[in-house]
Amino acid sequence: MTIAGEAHDLTEGGYAYIPAGTEWSVANTADGAAVFQWIRKRYEPLAGYTPKPAVGNERDIEPSPMPGTDNKWRTTRILDPQDLAYDMHCNIVTFEPGASIPFAETHVMEHGLYVLEGKAVYRLNGDWVEVQEGDYMSLRAFCPQACYAGGPSNFRYLLYKDVNRQITL
Repeated sequence: MTIAGEAHDLTEGGYAYIPAGTEWSVANTADGAAVFQWIRKRYEPLAGYTPKPAVGNERDIEPSPMPGTDNKWRTTRILDPQDLAYDMHCNIVTFEPGASIPFAETHVMEHGLYVLEGKAVYRLNGDWVEVQEGDYMSLRAFCPQACYAGGPSNFRYLLYKDVNRQITL
């Protein structure tokens, strides 16, 4: 991948954030197909802040465990959550088999989840839905949600969420 004239080698687990208006290109130089998820949204500017490209690999980021879960529910934060230049979070959430979101939570922002690995039952509003690798969920603001990872492997999903801006009502 080339971003603003700088070349980057993305391997499995790699990611790139490309700010609006930045020149970029991508080419697969390996044998076999390349697969990637593209999250595309209109950028919401914030006076005094300009996002920079971010390129890396999830394996180089220490996941943050959720309190009280014995590290069985953890989040890998791809974009710096403290940097107000970014109007979105992009994270990888991992649940080990048997781990759960044990309560119905809601958020004021819309978000999307793409299942990378494993199986789970996910509460969306009042329904429990079986989800697995390759499924996508789009959650509106204030959608009650919970999760139980059924196993036998980890349940992992890519999470996009609007943040750091006023919510449009």
